[in-house]
Amino acid sequence: MHSSRPWVFSPCRLSMTSVLLIALMGLALMLVPTMAFVPIGGGASTHVTITGTALLQKVRETCQAVAEAAGHEFNPTGNSPEELVQACLGPTATGEVSGAKFHSALQEIYTQNGLVDRDFANSAAHHFNSEEFLQGRSLITDGMVTIKANIRKENFKAARETLGRVLHTLQDFYSHSNWVELGNTEPYINLIRPNLPLENLADANIATCNDCASGTCPNPILPNILQQKKLTSGYVGIFSSVKPKGKCSHGGTSDLTNTVNPRGGISKDERRPDNIAFHDTAVSSATAASLQLLEDIRLAAGDKDFLRMMGIARSSVVCFVIDTTGSMSDDIDGAREVMYQIIDSKKGTQDEPSEYIMVPFNDPDFGPVTRTADANKMKRELSNLKANGGGDVPEMCFSGLQLALTSAPDSSHIYVFTDAGVKDIALKETIFALVRTTKSTVSFYMTGSSRRRRRRSVESPFDIYKELAQASGGQAIQVSKKELPQATDVILDTSTSALVTVLQRARNPGRQETFSFILDESLKNITIYITGISLSFTLTDPAGVSQSSSEVNGKLGTIQTVGNLRRIRLNANKQTGTWKINIVSNQPYTLKVTGQSTISFIYEFVESFKGPHPGYAVLSGLPLTGQPATLMVSVIGRRGPSSLDVGSIALVTPAAAAEAVSNGTMADMGNGDILVTVDAVPEGEFVLILKGTDKVSNTEFQRQSTTQMSISKVNIQAAVDSSVEPGEEFKLPFSVLTKGSGGQYHISARNDRDFPMSFPESLTLTTGEYSNNTLTITPPLSTESGTDVTLTLEAKSSSGVDSNYIVLRLSVIKKITDFVPPLCEIVTVLADDCPRDLSKCGSFRWELSANLTDKNGTGIERIFLQQGNGTLSHTSLSAPIIQASYNASCCAQIVEVVAVDEVGNVGKCYHSIVRSGGPPAVTLSLPLWFCLLVSVLGMNS
Repeated sequence: MHSSRPWVFSPCRLSMTSVLLIALMGLALMLVPTMAFVPIGGGASTHVTITGTALLQKVRETCQAVAEAAGHEFNPTGNSPEELVQACLGPTATGEVSGAKFHSALQEIYTQNGLVDRDFANSAAHHFNSEEFLQGRSLITDGMVTIKANIRKENFKAARETLGRVLHTLQDFYSHSNWVELGNTEPYINLIRPNLPLENLADANIATCNDCASGTCPNPILPNILQQKKLTSGYVGIFSSVKPKGKCSHGGTSDLTNTVNPRGGISKDERRPDNIAFHDTAVSSATAASLQLLEDIRLAAGDKDFLRMMGIARSSVVCFVIDTTGSMSDDIDGAREVMYQIIDSKKGTQDEPSEYIMVPFNDPDFGPVTRTADANKMKRELSNLKANGGGDVPEMCFSGLQLALTSAPDSSHIYVFTDAGVKDIALKETIFALVRTTKSTVSFYMTGSSRRRRRRSVESPFDIYKELAQASGGQAIQVSKKELPQATDVILDTSTSALVTVLQRARNPGRQETFSFILDESLKNITIYITGISLSFTLTDPAGVSQSSSEVNGKLGTIQTVGNLRRIRLNANKQTGTWKINIVSNQPYTLKVTGQSTISFIYEFVESFKGPHPGYAVLSGLPLTGQPATLMVSVIGRRGPSSLDVGSIALVTPAAAAEAVSNGTMADMGNGDILVTVDAVPEGEFVLILKGTDKVSNTEFQRQSTTQMSISKVNIQAAVDSSVEPGEEFKLPFSVLTKGSGGQYHISARNDRDFPMSFPESLTLTTGEYSNNTLTITPPLSTESGTDVTLTLEAKSSSGVDSNYIVLRLSVIKKITDFVPPLCEIVTVLADDCPRDLSKCGSFRWELSANLTDKNGTGIERIFLQQGNGTLSHTSLSAPIIQASYNASCCAQIVEVVAVDEVGNVGKCYHSIVRSGGPPAVTLSLPLWFCLLVSVLGMNS
């Protein structure tokens, strides 16, 4: 099975015919485009549709369980991401609900799934080619260990990236091996259970295929291989036609072994007339296998953290980076008060933050990072925050900010409080790279003090903060310490759900200019921010009604002025249509218009790649100079993408003296995804602006990206597909290319954990040729398992004119030897009093007792009910044998007890007292793999 997605896609096809999946396909196809594939035999399916269908089914199951546990119904009003997230979060969360983070989480998984075809095209293990079954299984099981450890440490982005790659390899087994030709229709559970052997593998010297001169034989597997149930897979040659004698080929024009006897191939990637049944079974088995793996991860993680990994949470995080030097006492008090206000005012609403993050910095210290979903814990941490130390002017602001950018989820809002310039200016390029990669918005609250002013130079120490705020789409608010509490309303505005940017512009030097922007009916809580000094403005609505900057409470809104910030909150009865604001100033200023709406978009720059399965991959770093820029844009509407009509997508220079606009050519990929090609990319920094029509209200809308991008002549390539072991060197190959002038290029690399690294500090590049190199990183032996490391690698020309970067995540995982799940054995069941007539069950109860043990494993960490409405209790988890007791009404006839050990192995036992007039119910004490198999078979029935 080959990756397929406009973001990462190839032209291979997999049809979806299993009845099991039809209910989920509607929502899956809302999120996963298929237009790039020729529908054959009733539909097209790819790695991404298989992955999407499995993910969405598992998310729905998890949301259903969470809703039932909370005592409310899970009843989505439709199939859009917004409606699914709204139903999952429940009726108690009021306010706007955006599906953007859920959508983004899915895209991250799809992207990594597809990159396996680009980054590991020649790796047999990643695709179960060339009979590398043990190696392929190790990639899956090692990946599962990494995912569980990442989730345990709340490193959800790292978990998603590994999940996408693991699912690709798992799914390829069913397409590239002869599993379905052997008559199997269910998943091979041993692929996700390293304690179970891979049985009956074909020996290296055994022939496995007949010759197929036409290349399209229905089943070229040798009869003796089929009779003996030997497991084999096709050999692939990208650069060579050599393969062992008598072995099957993968097949296809890109496989050079395809022409060597035995010719043909056994790949079921495409649905052809000669392989329809095998292909369809491979798709069904791959989907069921994906569900098995996801269920194992869900049980190990718990429902709440599984949903957090999938980007389903009430709102974004609130992240503070705070200078704690001696002069910052008032600022810390102000930050503390606004955090308290956020916690208290938004509790129980849709805008309640899903997580709180705080990073202090001083000199020379910075950190540690405090991350918690517990509001009371964050209050305690804030109350303990004290100002002390300092002395010289600049502080370690960028070091603290780096920790925040790598700890917070993508697209977060980060607020920095400081009264000093930046000391660790060497981190500037790293910070800008992290901002562009994460698309996070950084706003600065800058206060002055007498000790700072004594050493004031011609260039303000805050200029770098203003530059970074502008590049990220944030605010640079300069106020006195006394004014700070009044300026923090911006944090209350932006720490909210479904926040979108309508327009953002900057002018330096300032000048008089009129800016237009479109407000649509879906927008709520619309706010306009202007930063600058010595300025005036006039705001005009579509009906021609105006309000000047001198009218604090006018016909259009309320104006608040504090320091260099003007905050205009529009009245609730705002007009839809085109608004105008005329700003008059000869000093630098910025303008930003925001609101709350579920109409939004996400985007990535993409690049094409070649190989056996060519396609597009998300670009890491800046787009290359001298060629069209290609973007994949996914639009999100109030009722899914079908409720929007996109009119134009363009790149705009928001800070240029003469604003440049480069319109893109749009290709509709279906289901809200648009491939955009911009032939002439604007010079300098640019953003993306999208305009269209909301079909729900029939009003025009406008949205803008916040992160400023640019182009580069340098390109860096690197890929990570394995974890890093504490105390061990990890070697990362990377390649650098320039399309500009060759010569000396400076290489720099930084990681947010300060782990030791070695790499070449300079390279001599030849124009148009890649230079291949290696970076070595060594996590200390004491590093906790599940720790993720964000590595930023940069290349800059000796003149400093041109540079680019790549940002990678590595997971540090301690080697484990415990792969055996806990054992759950049912001891007694007392259910004889339960009546066969369920209408009389209310007055009767039944009981079950079970023994649970982890034998010589790492120990059971938690025991819980996956199914059942009764009461579960158990003895101490530290006991060698844990005794569990379950008591329930006879109306609740099913129970499933789950045990998870310290490293995430999952075991469970299931019992049903259902009677239908026949013999008594059977007690089952089963390992996890058998329960999962029964579950899948039940869904297929």
